[in-house]
Amino acid sequence: MQAFTYSANPAHIVFGAGSSKSVADEVRRLGGNRALVLCTPSQEENARLINAQLGELAGGVFSGAVMHTPLEITRQAIDVYERTGADCLVAFGGGSTIGLGKAVAHRTNAVQIAVATTYAGSEVTPILGETENGVKTTVRDASILPDAVFYDPELTVDLPVSTSVTSGLNAMAHAIEGLYARDRNPITTLMALEGVQSLKEALPIIADRPNNVDARSNALYGAWLCGNVLGSVGMALHHKLCHTLGGSFGLPHAETHAILLPHTTAYNARLAADVLAPAAKLFGDDLAGGLYDFAESIGAPLALKELGLAEANLDRAADLAMKNAYWNPRTLERGAIRGLLQCAWSGDRPG
Repeated sequence: MQAFTYSANPAHIVFGAGSSKSVADEVRRLGGNRALVLCTPSQEENARLINAQLGELAGGVFSGAVMHTPLEITRQAIDVYERTGADCLVAFGGGSTIGLGKAVAHRTNAVQIAVATTYAGSEVTPILGETENGVKTTVRDASILPDAVFYDPELTVDLPVSTSVTSGLNAMAHAIEGLYARDRNPITTLMALEGVQSLKEALPIIADRPNNVDARSNALYGAWLCGNVLGSVGMALHHKLCHTLGGSFGLPHAETHAILLPHTTAYNARLAADVLAPAAKLFGDDLAGGLYDFAESIGAPLALKELGLAEANLDRAADLAMKNAYWNPRTLERGAIRGLLQCAWSGDRPG
């Protein structure tokens, strides 16, 4: 056993069907008096139900959350937060809304509660990714971590299958990169493997029977574990490429993760073979090819061109990926990364 360091993220987790009905109790436990509910435009109806359940603690709804947490949207939300006299945030939704909650709380010291309705996992990380002038940057700080997180599978049964699939693969990407992270440790490895296995079991069932609450619960459990990995260790090339394509080219977050995962795994497969071996047992000896086949089997998108990325942008994307590079098991080689992007753009099976 090699020496290691592990720091747990101290989030308060409330897990179970129907658990979201006790959000008001959690606001009170955390000392809040007025909670502003955040959501995307598509989640406004459900967010207003949460706001109504808050009763005397209700501070209204801000429904302007969008992908990649643009700074101008954060400023708008802060203005509403201050005008309503709120002292607490309830982020209802997936990564876009939870990112907005983090951004507002980071600047106002607000108490923040996340009600997760996708499998993004960002609700249990002290990481904030923000976009300004077409560039996405990340900040890591303990104060960014939500104070409490609700996982209610009943809130996810209406999540479209396409979103469920890509969101689940997004969560898997956190875990796969965690397996070869420079600061990995035995605890994050256990969480990563358990999270990947839970999602691998749940996603095919969800794709076939979206209303299956047991599968939805298993997927949320896996997402929680994968998110913990993301919040505990450093990420590498995969997340750098996703931030580049999302922040600079406006590609959707979960879909980009889903498409790139087999290709970034292939890039690192040889130099990280030993630590990736347990995951390969789940998908076959060729982990990258197995991840691609799994994504294909559950109807996930396979090609960046499907997301509207022009082939002419691949050179610029490769150049951007080389700037402020994250640590990675394999040295970043501009030509190899350009080839990776070409393969992902075309939707070819890696290898």
